Amino acid sequence: MLFVSLTPFPLSRLACGAVGKETRGGKKAYLFISPALPYHNVVSPFAIANFRAFFAARLAANVASAMLVVVVGWQVYDLARATMSTRDAAFLLGMIGLAEFVPLFALSLVAGVVADRLDRRWIARGANALTAACAGVLGLLASTGGMTLVALFVVAVAIGVARAFAGPAISALAPNLVPREMLPRAIAWNSMSWQGGAVVGPPLGALLYAVSPATSYLTSAGLFAVAVACLFVVGAVPRPPRSALSPWRATVEGLKFVRHNQVVLGAISLDLFAVLFGGATAMLPVYARDVLHVGVAGLGPLRAAPAVGAALTALVLTRLPIRRHVGIKMFACVGLFGVATVGFGVSTWLPLSLGCLAVLGAADMVSVYIRSSLEQLYTPDAMRGRVSAVAGVFVSASNELGEFESGVSAAWLGPVGAVVVGGVGAVIVTILWAWWFPILRRADRFVAPEDGSPVAMETDIQAETRETAT
Repeated sequence: MLFVSLTPFPLSRLACGAVGKETRGGKKAYLFISPALPYHNVVSPFAIANFRAFFAARLAANVASAMLVVVVGWQVYDLARATMSTRDAAFLLGMIGLAEFVPLFALSLVAGVVADRLDRRWIARGANALTAACAGVLGLLASTGGMTLVALFVVAVAIGVARAFAGPAISALAPNLVPREMLPRAIAWNSMSWQGGAVVGPPLGALLYAVSPATSYLTSAGLFAVAVACLFVVGAVPRPPRSALSPWRATVEGLKFVRHNQVVLGAISLDLFAVLFGGATAMLPVYARDVLHVGVAGLGPLRAAPAVGAALTALVLTRLPIRRHVGIKMFACVGLFGVATVGFGVSTWLPLSLGCLAVLGAADMVSVYIRSSLEQLYTPDAMRGRVSAVAGVFVSASNELGEFESGVSAAWLGPVGAVVVGGVGAVIVTILWAWWFPILRRADRFVAPEDGSPVAMETDIQAETRETAT
């Protein structure tokens, strides 16, 4: 709903979001959009104040998170290499991913039910506050010389708990901030915030680590605090009707929805297995130190390279969103992700390695953009928390469990062998999923169904396919 304020530029602009101005009787009139009401004639998600605050929170949290990933990974590997061989230290590096995955796996489905029953803003605030406290503890330990591998693993578990609740709440909150027809563009901008954090965070973390480990941890804690503050700016948003089902039945209902919706199941399981096998980034500390011999100074650019490719791609998608043949394009990009992983695995030249990682990130960005759009558009709002939780388990398995898989493979095959075999595995998974989920392969456009049932959703895709064929 639109309304006009004839006052000079007031503080209410910050709360409601001015999107333009016009002149009436010689006076400037600012046009505002209420963040909690329906939006019409809005061309950008940033015209909506709630989305702006949400985007700022995600950007700050993503920079902080990327810093933590680099610094914790390097410190674990560095401490381990002081007493272990390369393969044993690489295995321990994979174990840090497992330490984060266990609480994610155990709590994500519960967190999904919580996200569908409680205010998602408060869940996101609490999760980010817990992560800020974890980073602060690591900073304190680093500054006092008390850092140990045990401490790093304990904090990794706590961060996994925070992420278990943050993921479903944030994913389910985002579609409530913008109109449904603007959701793919908003998802692209949200991906930009993630990729922007992944571009800035790794080199910033490495640079501050060179100053002192405590500096990098405390800076990360401060950024998470900024994210919490921004989330407090997000105003009230529409909430789904409270389910009459018990928490257990609600969880089962979410699992059944994913199981019977071939679009959602195919999309999130493709991401799971492709990234599970193609987890080259887990071995970046090993490559920086023992393969490419560039040290911690080179680890930052290696970590940032996938995000650079992804961020550039996301920027293009915000201007030129994908409109047709979304299914086949998603499969093609996942296959390219696997090929780029193989290229990185065999490279011993830093520029080539950076190029392969950038291509890997760009391909993954397109895949995530399409997958996330399909998941959100083809999931009723009342179930988004639970479906996001299921997707979060899959994504976490592909990331954290993928790190564990890479560590185990590196212990058997060596770091290079583990990365190359993983890339080949990602290509094989792409071929199999394109065969097993033909309805996903034939998905043509981002069109939200009128009926939220899985049958109606898949019928819509089949209708789009027939329309395209004619």
